[in-house]
Amino acid sequence: MTDLDIPNVPTLEQIERLQGEMMQMPQAELQTEHYFSGGMYCRKLTRSAGTLIVGKVHKKDHFFLCAKGEIIAWSEGGMRHLYAGDVICSKPGTKRVTLAVTDAIGITFHKTNKTNLDKIEKELIEPDELALFDSSNNLKARALEGK
Repeated sequence: MTDLDIPNVPTLEQIERLQGEMMQMPQAELQTEHYFSGGMYCRKLTRSAGTLIVGKVHKKDHFFLCAKGEIIAWSEGGMRHLYAGDVICSKPGTKRVTLAVTDAIGITFHKTNKTNLDKIEKELIEPDELALFDSSNNLKARALEGK
């Protein structure tokens, strides 16, 4: 994994402003699979090339794995160019923007004993009024109204 030499790292405010602007754009419907095993939750997200995602802020440490393809990930901590097999150790409070350079799969791994997605979101994710997707990664009603 290599960091790209980008001198201007986005601030949290810039990422939130991007998220607000993206609300005016058509939204991709994301293929998401959920897995549970022995106190772990795994979320697999398949994305087409060109898909831009602004993630939610997580409350706890977790892993993000680029399982397929090429993804550029920006956060207030920097920019990473990820290829299949690369892993990011994500810290609490991080809000990330990802761009699928190619068709890609991103997987997150979380420690939780819960299996209900709404309860998992309450445990692991900070409230986000701008979020366009629910805990199952389906578009919320207000996002569908803009289509």
